[in-house]
Amino acid sequence: MRHHRGALCGCPDPITDQTDQTDQTDQTDQTDQTDQTDQTDQTDQTDQTDQTDQTDQTDQTDQTDQTDQTKPTMPKYIYQAFNELGDTVSDTLDVESADAVSSILAARGLVPTRIAEARSAQGAFNFSRLMERLSPIRAPELILFTKQFRTMLRAGVPIVRLLQILGNQSENASMKRVIAAMSKDISDGASLHKAFSRHPGTFSPLYCGMVQAGEASGALPDVLDRLTYIVEHENKIRSDIRAAMQYPLIVVFFLLIAFVVLLTFVMPKFVNIFLGAGLTLPLPTKICMIIYRFMGDYWFVLIGAGVAGFLALNTYLRTDRGQYVRDSLLLKLPVLGPMFIKAAMSRFASIFSILQASGVAVMESMKILSGTVGNLAIAKEFERINEMLEEGRGIAQPLHSAKYFTPMVTNMVAIGEESGELQTMLAEISGHYDVELEYAMKKLSDGIGPMLTVGLAAVVGFFALAIFLPMWDMIGVIK
Repeated sequence: MRHHRGALCGCPDPITDQTDQTDQTDQTDQTDQTDQTDQTDQTDQTDQTDQTDQTDQTDQTDQTDQTDQTKPTMPKYIYQAFNELGDTVSDTLDVESADAVSSILAARGLVPTRIAEARSAQGAFNFSRLMERLSPIRAPELILFTKQFRTMLRAGVPIVRLLQILGNQSENASMKRVIAAMSKDISDGASLHKAFSRHPGTFSPLYCGMVQAGEASGALPDVLDRLTYIVEHENKIRSDIRAAMQYPLIVVFFLLIAFVVLLTFVMPKFVNIFLGAGLTLPLPTKICMIIYRFMGDYWFVLIGAGVAGFLALNTYLRTDRGQYVRDSLLLKLPVLGPMFIKAAMSRFASIFSILQASGVAVMESMKILSGTVGNLAIAKEFERINEMLEEGRGIAQPLHSAKYFTPMVTNMVAIGEESGELQTMLAEISGHYDVELEYAMKKLSDGIGPMLTVGLAAVVGFFALAIFLPMWDMIGVIK
């Protein structure tokens, strides 16, 4: 009834109000708690996001550091080079390789003389010096240089620029150094002939003399053509002679090794067996044992005498007298002497013909020939011929009175001198002796085989007799 009455009169009910207030308070508290929870969750999410960002940044930093550590660094190279004024310049470059340094220097108009890594510059310098000593300039490199020089000269490339290009593309350390020095000499105002002649170890007097003739006549490319032929011709003759002598030398070398091995390790064991059986040793076996005991008792004397003899002979052969005696003996050898004479005649005729075609004077040609013929005994004859030429005797008469010149050479030179076709006759002589030399070397190669076979059979037969003769006697004793 109370409740009904209060409702009817419109008065507020205190209990209801308190209940409503309590409900409102609970809702407010729940809302606050929910808000706090949301805020807490947001805060946690924010913290997690921050931590994640920091972790990502840390990972990125670590990856960047690792990338920096693994990224290769450019090596540093030190170089020395000649500039266009001939002055020496040096600096460092950070590039991938020494070839890149050479390309950069070529673009700058510099001629490099030394390129080395900065971290081991001294070691690399010594290594380059060692490589120069171990890589001499041989005939194929000289032929290639001459052909390239001629080609670029005909194309109108300036001399200094031409030498820079040749120096950069050369793979031989010694040739690089020589070309760089020549480029500097020419930049300083030296003539081409003088630049070549300052390197006698690379360019022979013949080479320098022909360059001088071509420079004076203005026909240097044509002279270089002939010079290429001469260098190739000389190289072919030397290669053919070396090839003809290579096989017999190898066979003789291994034959000596087999002789020493049999005498030192095989024969003593058999001799002990024979002596233990009470046998009388035959003559071949006694000879083997005498040689073996002599080698065993006086090996130090043999080695000392061999070394002393080698040094003494080498010292003697370095003198002019020693070279003259050696070359004279070579020309007098039974089989090899005529072959050496034919090679010298072919060389004389080919070089003399080219010098005449290049406009070199006869007396100057004789001086050049004396230094390039390759045999001091024949070179002395050229000096005598030159003295007779100074007396106005012509060419044929001095050749007739000189040693080692064959009748064919002297007669054809005389005909060429009388008819005015000396150059043609000399070319014919050269061609003739080239064919004769090739035939003589083939004949020598064919004849050496049987001689080596006989020598090998003699050595094997000697040791066979030294072993089997007492073995047969021992078999007879056993029976």
